[in-house]
Amino acid sequence: VWKFDAPRYWAAENYSIPQVISRRAALINSRFKMDIKKVDKMVAIAQEVALASKPVDIEFTLEQKPHFRLESHGDAAPTGPSAPLKQARITANPKISQAAEKVVSDTALKASEGLQYLYEKGFEENMLSKMLSVGTLGLKKNRKLVPTRWSITATDDTLGKQLIEEIKDFPIADSTAFFGGYLGNNYLILLLPDVFSYELFEIYLPTGAYGIDHEFYDGKKAYASQTAGGYYAARLAILERLRAMKKQASILAIRLITDDYHTGLGVWIVREASRKSVSSQPLAFADKSLLIEYARKLTKKKFGYDLDPILRSSKVLHQVQEQKRLYQF
Repeated sequence: VWKFDAPRYWAAENYSIPQVISRRAALINSRFKMDIKKVDKMVAIAQEVALASKPVDIEFTLEQKPHFRLESHGDAAPTGPSAPLKQARITANPKISQAAEKVVSDTALKASEGLQYLYEKGFEENMLSKMLSVGTLGLKKNRKLVPTRWSITATDDTLGKQLIEEIKDFPIADSTAFFGGYLGNNYLILLLPDVFSYELFEIYLPTGAYGIDHEFYDGKKAYASQTAGGYYAARLAILERLRAMKKQASILAIRLITDDYHTGLGVWIVREASRKSVSSQPLAFADKSLLIEYARKLTKKKFGYDLDPILRSSKVLHQVQEQKRLYQF
């Protein structure tokens, strides 16, 4: 049953788009309305389900017969048939880990601290965002229900910020490139030898339209308005790789979306495609110019795309190439 909602497993097994859709279409979305700060019987059940390490046996009754439809969302995985929920009850004791129990019972622990603790304990982002969404994390006075897309982005952003602070203490990486992807989402990741900064270009190749967001060493002050949740999901995957390398770098990430990605599957596809990219064999270059030339040739050969307009508009690349460092004087 767990395979019906397991993005990291889908990516590891290289599920196709129809395979993902078939899993999601087999699930019934049973909805109900509730005050975001009120915990009644239904919310309590939702919380137990979100905290459980394994699928929970539930008996439920719907108000009406579900009618089939598949909805695609910008951030979350697609959802299948839906119907209002009349009542539900858990028929077996949920298996909840000690780590989850510890964080949920500590009402003096901030949500960011709880997320980081569970992440280091091996909890996947998919589960963490659910726990945040149903109001089980954070200070007691702040706990509330949160829309799914907000909880996903908040999880990726929170974990990413923690990793950024960690990698800032690492030495600077050499000029390095990674390339890979999943289901028509291809990522060219360029590590430039400089202190941390990050920029993401998302290019929809069939039309050439693209979005861009960035941050420098002192962090991002506003929401990534053009690349949205994909900005934080890709950043998390890349930062995980940098931590494993024990390096920091200025990151230029380029997402090249082909028409193979014909159905939106949610922001998890960004995270997993980025992870596949940085899991590929890294290519090291003697200097930045060779790295950039490689990027130009790769995108031209594989996609017929001229990368020069992107490179000219890159704020991170401009800073790395133009800004003088103290040791240069």
